[in-house]
Amino acid sequence: MRPDSHRAVINPNHWYVVARSSELVAEAILPVTLWEQPIALFRDGTGAVHALEDRCPHRHVKLSHGRLVQDTIECAYHGWRFNSSGLCSHVPYLQDHQAVPNCRLRRYPVRELDGFLWLFPGEAHLASAVEPLGLPEWNQLDQIVSVTVIDTASHFSFLIENLMDMHHGHLHARYQAWSDAALVHVERLPGRVEALYEAKTHYKIKGFRSLVQSFVPSLRRLHSEPLQVRYIYPHWVSTLGDDFKICCLFCPVGPERTRAYLIHFTSLKAFHDLAKLPDRFRRWVKNRMFDTSRGLLEGLVKQDVLMIEEEQLFHRRHPEHRSVELNRTLVEVQRLITAEAPSSSPAPTVPTRA
Repeated sequence: MRPDSHRAVINPNHWYVVARSSELVAEAILPVTLWEQPIALFRDGTGAVHALEDRCPHRHVKLSHGRLVQDTIECAYHGWRFNSSGLCSHVPYLQDHQAVPNCRLRRYPVRELDGFLWLFPGEAHLASAVEPLGLPEWNQLDQIVSVTVIDTASHFSFLIENLMDMHHGHLHARYQAWSDAALVHVERLPGRVEALYEAKTHYKIKGFRSLVQSFVPSLRRLHSEPLQVRYIYPHWVSTLGDDFKICCLFCPVGPERTRAYLIHFTSLKAFHDLAKLPDRFRRWVKNRMFDTSRGLLEGLVKQDVLMIEEEQLFHRRHPEHRSVELNRTLVEVQRLITAEAPSSSPAPTVPTRA
């Protein structure tokens, strides 16, 4: 008997990304789900973000059906209101002899950082001791950013295995900037797996011509670059040489549903004259070029989602079958996932095959 990483529960004592900052607009309630926990996000009058259990304790309907009234959430059913601490603050039909119900909704630690909303679903007192992964490049003026969303009907482990496995590059021949990845080294450290591959790529920003070759195949010239991939539980980071970085921020919705944000960074550091220009102009360039690689990302995602959803479907029907795995990186990823699963809620096990 051994744990099945494809059925492991998440470790709640980490920061997960549940939305982009731009998704949560003023005077609106944004419903999200993190590992089967419905959560309502909203901003108060100062713009600060709050996260409450998305459930009215009166009749257990979703608070996100309601509206914001003076920094409180008003339930659509009976008009009960709850403040940012999760306490009931008003009942419209309360009689003189009745007190406001002494009920409290669960309040989640939430942070707005680098363009995303990060939520801590575990023990709230531990949140301050754990730092979100963060994306320092998000606000850097010499980094061009593109973002796409991954929604897949699969356990989060299938997606992270896909991201850590650089041997499936031929699937993405039309979209991928590298090929012929060879595994050089893999190591599992506390809370992470790091793998180094050597790959062939045309992706190296030296000037305008090298930038254009990303879009014009006939101009491409291959060379070798180190390709590093890191599973920093529960998120993923990859770098190719000095000019390419891509991250995947996870929001496991449930045992067979995963939402994630794929973020691509293109460095313009090779354009030295750009750094001499006023910051206002550089920010305009950065904003104008936002999402220029989104089509590439969406092409990659479409191909990958098809594969991992087929993996999930087979696993659901035949949980006794295990993949024949030759990539040592994925073996370490599976071990990390099962190690992170809370011991109080052990991952289900299935018999190993003789």
